[in-house]
Amino acid sequence: MTSPTPDEDLLAIFDTRMRATAEPDEPGARVEHADGVRRQIGAHPTDWHGVLYSDLDATTADAAIQAQIAHFRTLGTDFEWKHYRHDQPADLAQRLQAAGFVADDPETLFVAEITQLSGAGQPGAGLSEALPDGISLRAVTTEADADLVGEASEAAFGSGGDRARDRVLARLADDPETVWTWLAMAGDQPVSAARMLIHPGTGFASLWGGGTAPQWRGRGIYRALVTRRMRVAAGLGCEYLQVDATDMSRPILERLGFRALSVTTPYEFRV
Repeated sequence: MTSPTPDEDLLAIFDTRMRATAEPDEPGARVEHADGVRRQIGAHPTDWHGVLYSDLDATTADAAIQAQIAHFRTLGTDFEWKHYRHDQPADLAQRLQAAGFVADDPETLFVAEITQLSGAGQPGAGLSEALPDGISLRAVTTEADADLVGEASEAAFGSGGDRARDRVLARLADDPETVWTWLAMAGDQPVSAARMLIHPGTGFASLWGGGTAPQWRGRGIYRALVTRRMRVAAGLGCEYLQVDATDMSRPILERLGFRALSVTTPYEFRV
C-alpha cells in the first residue's frame, strides 16, 4: 500500500477537480463560470441551483455575492451557496449572512483514497457488507424502484422523498447506466437508500444519502452501503470517495478510513 496523501494536498485535489473545474452532476444541468464563482443551473425549477466554488478575496467577495443574487433573481429561482470552512476570504460566511443568506446545518467533508481502504491487496477487502438478518441490498433499475427510494428517504429523514424519487427517474431517463443507487430492503419494505455519482475525469466518486429508518439504525446498513459503493467505484477506476457527512455518519466513516478535511455549510437564498 502506498503512503497516504497529506490532508492539505488531498483537499487541494478535491477543490481543483470537484469544485473549480466541476461539471454538471444532474441530467440537463449546466455549469457556468462568472464573477469569480462556478455555479450550477438545474434544468428544472425543483433541481439544485447554486454556487459550487468561488475564487474571491476581501476586495471582490461582496460584489460577487450581489452578482449571484441578481443572476438567480433573473432566473426566478432560490439557490444555495455551498460554502467550505477553508474558502476565502476568511469571513465569507459572515458576508453571505449579511447579504441575506441563511445557513443550514453544516456537514463534514470526508475524502478517502480507495487504495488506503485496501486489505489483502484488493480494494475494499477489509470492509464488510455484512447485513442484519432480514435485510438485503439491491440496485435501483426501474421506475418502481424510484418509488421505493422516495419511501426510504421519507423514512430516514422525514422529508425529501419526492426529490429523491425525481432524481432517480431523471437518471433512468437520461442514462440508466449512471443511476448507481442501491436500496436496503426488509422484505418488501425499503429501510435505506444510497446513491453514488461518478465524476468522469476527476478520479472521484461522491456518495449521497444512506440515511436509515430509525428502527434499523446501528446495525451496519450504512456501512454496508458505503462498502458496496466503494467496491463499484474501485471497479470503475475511481481513486477517491467523497462524502458530506452528518455527525451521525462521522464515526462510521472515520472507522472505515475516511478523513475529515473541511466543513461545508449550505447557505440558502430565497429570491
